[in-house]
Amino acid sequence: MTEPAPDPGYFTDREAFLARVVEKLGTTVCDFQETFRSFAPSENGDRHRRAAGVLLPILFRESTPGGGGQFVFQLIKRSSLVPQPGDLSLPGGMLHPLLDRFLSQLLIHGPFPILMGKARAYALRQQAPSFRVITLFLSNALREAWEEIRLSPVRVRFLGPLPTYNLTLLQRTIFPLAGFVKHPGTLRPNREVEKVVEIPLLSFYREELYGCYRVVSHASAGEPPLQYPCLIHRDSNGGEEILWGATFHIILTFLEIVTSWRLPEWRKGPVIVRKLNPDYLTGRRPS
Repeated sequence: MTEPAPDPGYFTDREAFLARVVEKLGTTVCDFQETFRSFAPSENGDRHRRAAGVLLPILFRESTPGGGGQFVFQLIKRSSLVPQPGDLSLPGGMLHPLLDRFLSQLLIHGPFPILMGKARAYALRQQAPSFRVITLFLSNALREAWEEIRLSPVRVRFLGPLPTYNLTLLQRTIFPLAGFVKHPGTLRPNREVEKVVEIPLLSFYREELYGCYRVVSHASAGEPPLQYPCLIHRDSNGGEEILWGATFHIILTFLEIVTSWRLPEWRKGPVIVRKLNPDYLTGRRPS
C-alpha cells in the first residue's frame, strides 16, 4: 500500500521534516558502490562513462524571524560557457579521484559538522566500501559547490544519498546527495553559473505548474520532437525558469522516497518548445 504524502503543513516543521528525510534516505538501498564498480576500465583501458557528484541543497527560508517558513531547493542556472547552457542543475561536477579521496578523509575524520548524527550512522550501516564511495562523492559534490557558487562545505549537513542517474545525451553518471544548508551566506557564482535559482518544495505539489517540454534538436531534423515533463517556476519578479531533465528527475526521486509522492499528469499542461543550439552539449567558447 502506498504511503500518503504528508500534509503540506508538515513541511513547515523544519526538524521533523529533516528527520524524515534522513530516515527515508538512510533506509533506502544505496546503489553507489555497485554503480561505481562498473566504472572500472575495460581490458583496453577505456572508460566509457564518467562519474560526477552533485549536491541537492535544501534550505529552510523563514518568513518571519522565529516564525514559519518553507523549504526550497537551491539550484544553479548554467551559463552559456558550459555544456547544457540555460538549464537548471544541481551544484556539482566531475570526480577527481585523488583530490576527492583526500578530501573524503578530512570529511570522515576532521572536525567539520557535515557528516554527523543519524545520517552518518545510516551511511555506516552500509558495507565499508559503500561508505567510502558515499563519502567520496559527498566530498566531490561539496568541492564543486564551493567552486561554482562559493557554498561553504561547513554550512552543509549531509542528509543521505539518492539513486544514481545516467545522462542520456552525455556519457556521464550522476551520484546525487542531499544536504541541508543551514546558513548559505553570500553566494558568488563563477563563470560557469549565470545565477542561483530557488524553487519552493511545495511548488512540486501544484499540478498547474507542470507542463510538457518539447525539445527540437538540430541533429534530429525531420524527426518528431522529444517530449519531457517539466516544472514551470515563476519568481516574485515575474521571471520564468523551466526545470526539466536530470535535475527534475533527481528532485522527483527525492520526493518519491521521502513522501511517496508521484508525478501528476503533465501532458495536459502548457507546452514549452525549445530548440537546442549546436553548442548545447559543448558550451560556447569565450571570445
